Amino acid sequence: MSETSALTQRHEFVLYFDVANGNPNGDPDAGNLPRLDPETNRGLVSDVAIKRKIRNYVALAKGEVPGHEIYMRDGATLNLEHKRAWQAVLPEVSKAEEMKKLPKEEAKSRALTRWMCANFWDIRAFGAVMTTGVNAGQVRGPVQITFANSVEPVMPLEISITRLAATTEKDAEDKGGRTMGRKHIIPYGLYRAHGFVNAPLASHDTKGTGFSEADLELLFEALSNMFEHDRSAARGEMATRKLVVFRHAGALGNAHAHELFDRVKTWRQHKGSRQPIGDEATDNWPAARSFTDYAITVDRENLPAGIEVIER
Repeated sequence: MSETSALTQRHEFVLYFDVANGNPNGDPDAGNLPRLDPETNRGLVSDVAIKRKIRNYVALAKGEVPGHEIYMRDGATLNLEHKRAWQAVLPEVSKAEEMKKLPKEEAKSRALTRWMCANFWDIRAFGAVMTTGVNAGQVRGPVQITFANSVEPVMPLEISITRLAATTEKDAEDKGGRTMGRKHIIPYGLYRAHGFVNAPLASHDTKGTGFSEADLELLFEALSNMFEHDRSAARGEMATRKLVVFRHAGALGNAHAHELFDRVKTWRQHKGSRQPIGDEATDNWPAARSFTDYAITVDRENLPAGIEVIER
């Protein structure tokens, strides 16, 4: 199904990335303003946005390699992809009506879903519901990623911009060609997200996707490099700053995820002094405007047995 055998160890990870003078994830329901938690004013980046960047990187890095197609991609027609599975697994079935339901034979039904898993990297990773019109089943993916939250409150700014070129002849006559616009940015924000890799859901059995060690390594490669190929004027400067991975010795895990996440701490620092985020001692410090205003530490003392920490 993929380059190596299915993953057999549970993993969790902490991802830090930042933005400078950009909008990391606009909210279409709020005029494309940067997403915010209204109670804390901390910035948000949706899990969907992070997965989109991962998919885009995988498409760039491995798009020509068999087994690494992207299912959820720009311009894709999902039912056509489902038909490919039917044509490959059950070529004798040609009527659209027959493709609306999975075959009654479980082996044939599973073969359709496994074909999709084998050919599409993001289905192996994130799962998919493939029951739209042409039915290829559904599968729960082993990889899940949370919303990212900024480690401190952020201050969105609305910047006025001008354009010299007119849109219509009337605009050229009435406004002399000049039009005004708005651009929403965050001067600086450091964001943190958590991720989970469920080994049992990566297996080759009837419930697994076949997500492999090679697929996991590609996921971490994508998390480390996804912003390098995602530049745009709207997003300013974005970069992955740190990736901390907790690898368990077994499939079911050797420690609670939240206890491992608590070992990764973010500190505010200024002129050689370091304080916890939100400490009163930082009230008079200037607002953070670069990654050097923060420090990230990982507590490796007395790690639970069977836990390995990998920093990237």
